[in-house]
Amino acid sequence: MVLKTRDKFIEVARQLFARKGVENTTMNDIASASDKGRRTIYTYFKSKRDIFNAVVESETDQLMARLRLILINPVSAEEKFEQYLRVRFETMRDIVSRNGSLRAGFFRDIRKVDRARKLISRKEMALVREILEEGVNSGEFQIPDVNAQAIIITHAVYGLDVTFIRDSLADQGMDQERLINTLTHTLLYGILKR
Repeated sequence: MVLKTRDKFIEVARQLFARKGVENTTMNDIASASDKGRRTIYTYFKSKRDIFNAVVESETDQLMARLRLILINPVSAEEKFEQYLRVRFETMRDIVSRNGSLRAGFFRDIRKVDRARKLISRKEMALVREILEEGVNSGEFQIPDVNAQAIIITHAVYGLDVTFIRDSLADQGMDQERLINTLTHTLLYGILKR
């Protein structure tokens, strides 16, 4: 019962944040839309920021669940890496799109973006590290410092989130598919002639 009530608050908050925006949604709005009293919501969440973080965590849990499925695929590390980039960008686009007016906050408030990323970055870096280590162990990849490479790749991908979600390079002939393919090629093969 406790988890169900908390989860209901999170889902209702997500819907209200998407429709009205985080700034225009009150704790009273969330409690009322959940058919619960204000005291009940404060049993689970100390503040609107607390429930916003729970919404973000719920969304990032969905992202991580999709990314973890890649690890169990019986394919090469190279293919897993390609799948990681594709699934990650597409899932982030879907999460941001699903959350309606929350999109505006995502693009405007870099502090919120950073908070959201902190919730997931360690998990995501560990997943990338696992793919890279698998590639090193199978002889597919030659990486002198897997940990450093996982950190750099994860943060480089973060830097392209907004570009991918907004499809802002399309006018330069770089649609979302081409962005993923080019990034995959650059990260896997580099630009140095061998």
